[in-house]
Amino acid sequence: MNNQQLSPKCVFDQFAKINTIPRPSKHEEKMIDYLLDFGRSHGLPTKVDETGNVLISKPATPGYEDLTPVVIQSHMDMVCDKLVDVDIDFTKDPIETYIDGEWMTAKGTTLGADDGIGCAMELALLDSDDIEHGPIECLFTRDEETGLTGAFGLQAGFMNGDMLINLDSEDEGQIFVSCAGGITTHGHFRFVREKAPAGMFFMKISLKGLVGGHSGDDINKKRANAIKILSRFLYSMNEQFGIRLAQFNSGKMHNAIPRDGIAIFAVPFEKKEEVRAAWNVFANDVEEEYHVTDTSMQFSMESVEAEDVLPEDVSTRLIRMLQALDNGVFSMCQDEELAWLVETSSNVASVQSSADDVTVVASQRSNVMSNLRNMANTVKAQFQLAGAEVEQGDGYPAWKMNPNSELTKIVVETYKKLFNKEPKVLGIHAGLECGLFSERYPHMDMVSFGPTLRGVHSPDERLLIPTVQMVWDHLLEILKNIPKK
Repeated sequence: MNNQQLSPKCVFDQFAKINTIPRPSKHEEKMIDYLLDFGRSHGLPTKVDETGNVLISKPATPGYEDLTPVVIQSHMDMVCDKLVDVDIDFTKDPIETYIDGEWMTAKGTTLGADDGIGCAMELALLDSDDIEHGPIECLFTRDEETGLTGAFGLQAGFMNGDMLINLDSEDEGQIFVSCAGGITTHGHFRFVREKAPAGMFFMKISLKGLVGGHSGDDINKKRANAIKILSRFLYSMNEQFGIRLAQFNSGKMHNAIPRDGIAIFAVPFEKKEEVRAAWNVFANDVEEEYHVTDTSMQFSMESVEAEDVLPEDVSTRLIRMLQALDNGVFSMCQDEELAWLVETSSNVASVQSSADDVTVVASQRSNVMSNLRNMANTVKAQFQLAGAEVEQGDGYPAWKMNPNSELTKIVVETYKKLFNKEPKVLGIHAGLECGLFSERYPHMDMVSFGPTLRGVHSPDERLLIPTVQMVWDHLLEILKNIPKK
């Protein structure tokens, strides 16, 4: 299968154009300009709000003018991650895609189908002249991945539709009607570096090749977290030999499970061979622990030049905190029909060192707001006990299921009509912008669905090509069956 054979062509043509436009989270200016030019060049009412969200409206096709107005929504930004040996500037360079069987993926980087494929469907719909639909508004939000900035900044009255279809889900055949809320917690360890004591030997450990993944969708898959693994070794060595930490860097995004990392530390010179032997045993043990989920781990240890280190108390408090910090699933949903769904979790997302600070970021999620606060307080308390300065925002709300949703009924019935099978109506442990939309537009009827993606937020991101046609066909069938006002 090559690019000329991709179907629906109108959607993949738009996706190809989108992937030439740099759109990292918080740097979507070129994408915003592209969308504004697109709408205006097509003669469609187009506007942008103070936050940078773009809304392009399209009137109904003849005969469908009296249908309920529908908003179709996706986010314009993408997670920018790459393999360590890939040379790319995400603020300038295009994403290079290729076809691997039934999958589309990128050359050593994230693909950007999250949520570029949703944007492509919206643009294909706006570009068409042969699709039947009532009044539609296509909303493109900015900075979903690193802060839901666009959804937070969206004001009541910017949209006029009564129903909303979010195209930011990742399993074809699954219709999402609720999502988790989330809070991100930052812990800062501030210090003045100092020379290492005499007689210390500097070592660097590194870990790469982990699967990683999305901290909502993949948190229950028992995948390895690079920060937690490296912290385990540092804790053990500190308890035995009293090491001094110099650097710890791992993870990039608050909503991704970290796949690699490095730590530099000093050990008493006479203990360096014991540390090397312990590292080899540790690597074998961890590989055995994750022999199902992470089969390509690469452990490395080398000696390095001396550098200034963290003060002894800061080094120890930081290492102990990282060992203790909650990571993974905290609880599953109690409702019998949703017993398979993660209710509450936390992901230790990143550790970044600078000259006078180490910042640790952890992301908490829950579909129950009281448990979200409890999980966030648990992580906050762990930071506080270690003496860190803590920053914690208000987070974003969960999206509660509407048991009387007319849109959900239409989505399910049209799916059964098209594919002769039942879709799954679900909640999701990831955050969706629908939670914030529901605050500004409490009476809006919403669903979320999309084509099948795997490996999102990592260079393994890939899109199952046949599911794009299925979602496209489903979307068009829904639009024809929207009820009258």
